[in-house]
Amino acid sequence: MGRLVRIPTQANQDLTLVGLEGVLPHGLGPKAPAPDNYLERMAKYVPAEVLAFSLFINGILGQAVKTGGSAASMAGVPVTTIAMLALIAGMIVTPLFMWYVREEGDAWLTNAIVSTLLFPVWAYAMGAVAFSDIHDGNLAAILLASVTVGSGLVSPPVKREKRRERAASPGERPQLVEVTGSQFSA
Repeated sequence: MGRLVRIPTQANQDLTLVGLEGVLPHGLGPKAPAPDNYLERMAKYVPAEVLAFSLFINGILGQAVKTGGSAASMAGVPVTTIAMLALIAGMIVTPLFMWYVREEGDAWLTNAIVSTLLFPVWAYAMGAVAFSDIHDGNLAAILLASVTVGSGLVSPPVKREKRRERAASPGERPQLVEVTGSQFSA
């Protein structure tokens, strides 16, 4: 299981090994990676690494608010402004992180979009300082459960095999084969 949601492949994709068709018993050749199921997608869309960093930053900011009150500041900048900038930074870093950890076959763009949309909801549920004026624990729980369960319904589009055209190289003419007095192109 990879870090990101995988792109499903077409079921009729031929994955036989050239030259080993008759050597390997049926079913022992390479297999297409299985697409992620609902629960795997739901877990993989959570931007955990970015949320962990956000939790660390909000712990520091929350401590500053506790000691300094609602007018707390750091280096002359209000803590609430820093918290908003941290929230925006988290939303910018989330798709970049998804791009950075991608592997062959990952649906990183779908992952980036869904994870970026989930980030502020998770931040709200974790009590981010940016939302301290409007935070409601019950609403946070309902919102988090709803969007997380709903995120598992988002599945990346099926990867379709590219059409390969068998065209002759430029300047090369197709060979003609003579069969019983007629000519056909091969």
